[in-house]
Amino acid sequence: MSPAIEDYALLSDLETAAMVGRDGSVDWLCLPRFDSPACLAALLGTAGNGFWRIAPVAGGTCARRAYRPDTLVLDTVWETASGTVRVTDFMPPRAQLPCLVRVIEGLSGAVPVRSELRLRFHQGRVVPWVRDAAPRTVAVAGPDAVWLGADGPVRALGDKDATVWDVTVPAGRKLAMTLTWAPSHRPEPPAPLFLPEETVLKETADFWRRWSGQCRYRGPWREAVVRSLITLKALTYAPTGGIVAAPTTSLPGCIGGERNWDHRYCWLRDSTLTLSCLLRSGYHEEATAWRDWLVRAIAGDPADLQTVYGVAGQRLLPETEAPWLAGYEGSRPVRFGNSAVGQFQLDVYGEVLDTLCLSLRAGIPMPAHVWDLVEAMMGFLQRHWREPDQGLWQVRGPRRQFVHSKVMAWVAADRALRMGQLLGRNGSSGEWHAMRREVHRQVCRKGWDAVQGSFVQSYGSAALDASALLMPRLGFLPAHDERVRGTVRAMRRLGHGGFVRRYAPDGPDSVPGRDGTFVACSLWYADALAATGHPRQAREAFERVLAIRNDVGLLAEQWDPDAGRQLGNAPQAFSHIALVETAFALSAAPPPPRPRAVPMAERR
Repeated sequence: MSPAIEDYALLSDLETAAMVGRDGSVDWLCLPRFDSPACLAALLGTAGNGFWRIAPVAGGTCARRAYRPDTLVLDTVWETASGTVRVTDFMPPRAQLPCLVRVIEGLSGAVPVRSELRLRFHQGRVVPWVRDAAPRTVAVAGPDAVWLGADGPVRALGDKDATVWDVTVPAGRKLAMTLTWAPSHRPEPPAPLFLPEETVLKETADFWRRWSGQCRYRGPWREAVVRSLITLKALTYAPTGGIVAAPTTSLPGCIGGERNWDHRYCWLRDSTLTLSCLLRSGYHEEATAWRDWLVRAIAGDPADLQTVYGVAGQRLLPETEAPWLAGYEGSRPVRFGNSAVGQFQLDVYGEVLDTLCLSLRAGIPMPAHVWDLVEAMMGFLQRHWREPDQGLWQVRGPRRQFVHSKVMAWVAADRALRMGQLLGRNGSSGEWHAMRREVHRQVCRKGWDAVQGSFVQSYGSAALDASALLMPRLGFLPAHDERVRGTVRAMRRLGHGGFVRRYAPDGPDSVPGRDGTFVACSLWYADALAATGHPRQAREAFERVLAIRNDVGLLAEQWDPDAGRQLGNAPQAFSHIALVETAFALSAAPPPPRPRAVPMAERR
């Protein structure tokens, strides 16, 4: 059996990420970037697809683990019959080359510990040529070279398939092991300094603490908010400011099924919530970098706007399958790349303009050429907003007249008008006003189901969609509007085990299998409950989500209430962004009234 998705913790150097399990095994690592081919891919296959485990020779899972407060430095502790040992894992923020550092420290007794590294390049497929290059070992395959070193004596064991080192660690002793990637045509990279507590480790921990210290949230859920913000920062590709949806691919929404997608890219649908989350949390620099990434990525003909881009803004993300990988718990196919780049999604135009408007209001200057882009996008939308599309959820099936897509067309016109007012550019305001009115009337007429008393997923359909919960946040209708209240009440029908599905299991997607409940949708529901005057229920919904975080505070994309487990790629930026936004919303909402004390006379 594969470890549960929630058994994994995240490490990152702000350019790539590693996933390490409770058994001390790094089962996922792409080098040198988030979207590079994996060289450790046991997460999606078997041990034969690559891993790096450091754990007591006796094996087993750890007794406990935790991130050091306000950092991405992970401490994992094993208690064995011969003593206690701690492994501290971290990735120093990238200076030149990616490096994963693992520090073994004896806490009591003397514990025999084994390091077993099995590298498999090109998505867990290619066995490298391994040779001794004292004091390190180097593995080479094509363009990739990985160097493994230790700052003290180890005993190498003969194994043709892996690099295995044993060491007995007494109390008070430390041993650091480092894995460094470099292009194979380059000379041996310099070894990191092996004074972890005083140099590399301290510098890494200090970096994260300084960054976390900027957080402006002071509400009752600060620990969860800070952990979510650290996770969001960890999913940021520092050279460009792009933020990946998740560091993984093909962790399934349906165990054993085909709903397995590559999320190591940047989605425009997340753009406004991401910017809002960063700005209100106090991270103006990261918000500006994200806005700048967005503007570069979408530059060009508005007709060519994609829903998803690479971390550098690249447009070609060809989707391929990896038949040599068995898939997480047999969930196949394993996919690399994402064919959603070819879909037509109207909602992304609204997302982009909403993001630009929010950044302008936050004081981030808008260059003249960006306003030219706004006008070009609005010109395209005026001609095409009536067309069907694939919608927010990137449905792999026929295009439809999705209500959320039309709402986002309204958002596009609304935000373009607002930006025009701020900038004194109102040349097209008459046409945009007319479009905004027409879209609003059409959605209220065709997207409303009077029988259900709710907005629906698409014109002519009775199906519900959790994206309708965003209407008051987007300003399409006020929260006190009875149509909003009716829609919030209707969303109970998408509920399952206290959480919310994005749409009914028999929804518009043609891919076999059923997704779990969506973490972000469950948080949108909490937001909507608070906005419509139900603070107690909102807090209960929010705290249910907090309860399904794993032991180090991470959330995947989905949750299966029946099996009690996380599903989908993890950790998921969309989930953590929504958590931060909901924490802010509920902290600003009035607290729920206390239960009235019942007089003794009424208790009989």
